[in-house]
Amino acid sequence: MGGMSEAFDAVDVIITKRDKGELSDAQIDWVIDAYTRGAVAEEQMSSLNMAILLNGMNRREIARWTAAMIASGERMDFSSLSRPTADKHSTGGVGDKITLPLAPLVAVFGVAVPQLSGRGLGHTGGTLDKLESIRGWQAALSNEAMLAQLDDVGAVICAAGSGLAPADKKLYALRDVTGTVEAIPLIASSIMSKKIAEGTGALVLDVKVGSGAFMKNRDAATELARTMVELGTDAGVKTVALLTNMQTPLGLTAGNALEVRESVEVLAGGGPEDVVELTVALAREMLACAGKGDVDVAPALADGRAMDAWKRMIRAQGGDPDAPLPTARETHEVLAPADGVLTQLDAYAVGVAAWRLGAGRARKEDPVQAGAGIELHTKPGASVRGGEVLMTLHTDTPDRFERALEALKGGYTIAPEGSRPDLLPLIIDRIA
Repeated sequence: MGGMSEAFDAVDVIITKRDKGELSDAQIDWVIDAYTRGAVAEEQMSSLNMAILLNGMNRREIARWTAAMIASGERMDFSSLSRPTADKHSTGGVGDKITLPLAPLVAVFGVAVPQLSGRGLGHTGGTLDKLESIRGWQAALSNEAMLAQLDDVGAVICAAGSGLAPADKKLYALRDVTGTVEAIPLIASSIMSKKIAEGTGALVLDVKVGSGAFMKNRDAATELARTMVELGTDAGVKTVALLTNMQTPLGLTAGNALEVRESVEVLAGGGPEDVVELTVALAREMLACAGKGDVDVAPALADGRAMDAWKRMIRAQGGDPDAPLPTARETHEVLAPADGVLTQLDAYAVGVAAWRLGAGRARKEDPVQAGAGIELHTKPGASVRGGEVLMTLHTDTPDRFERALEALKGGYTIAPEGSRPDLLPLIIDRIA
């Protein structure tokens, strides 16, 4: 542990925030650096995190905290590319496969998409896990390979290198076990430190609201979105946020290969309406932020241009876009109990069920099943007949069905004919 050589005393920094004071720039720079070096102990940082959760931070403090996390690692530089860059970050949800059709769609219009993605943990699926269900596809790329692919194909979806904001990795693990994940300054700085260090010129945030989202209510989601937009803007990244609905799953699939199949349907000009709508809306925002605001995006899904970009992107990372996708060995059908209207289909319940079927992991090192997940045959608002299949559960391990069905208990409602679901619109708000 550091002795006299340290510029500050961790306890003094904790007490400042405990007593609702403002941390100075110098205190913030020191505490992030010292924690990353190991000179501030885990219990001291967890105490400071809790003080931040309870007492908050102002815009200057959050911006400085984010900058200090960026300074803990390397920054990527896309200035050598022949085209502007734009990226999208989603706060995570169920059936949220939007990155897959979105990256190639944006690439069609001359904007490069460096999509550094993660793995799933808990009930929200990871983009890399989905793509790994494609035969041969590799998540890990060197920075050189990533730049070459961005110049050639215009889109890359890969694992973020460990060099970006290493302070965040350490802090995230600590927040997870100390009940401080929910602090908006800490969520915002965690996401934005990685995205700003990634060096993208423009960033569109998809902030989810609802049961299947991290933010269950609109006010908290709005505050998070506004904080992240301010952080991006203050760092010179053109940033916009859309608040979108995660009461019910996106599209008709939750899983890995199941979601890839649905993404390919969207790229072929079909697919579920909500997935297409959100993909097109986010593509428009990304292109506008990158200075290409007046293009008509949707036709590129219908005429094969986005599909071509997808196939090039998958091939560039060793994948075979034409190989059959893996399917689970066992299925189980969930039937409608009676005639009526499906008024509610809870995203969280579906997410947990898909996770229990093997689509997700409980610990970072757990494997996932490529074929596991849930296929929905209907969405809220639709009429159903008793005995009709509402959803099909997929897994290689049939002893998982029971716990998945438990998760779905109360997760859907069939109301009498003539009932209307009380659903938020897909795109709730835009924050710029």
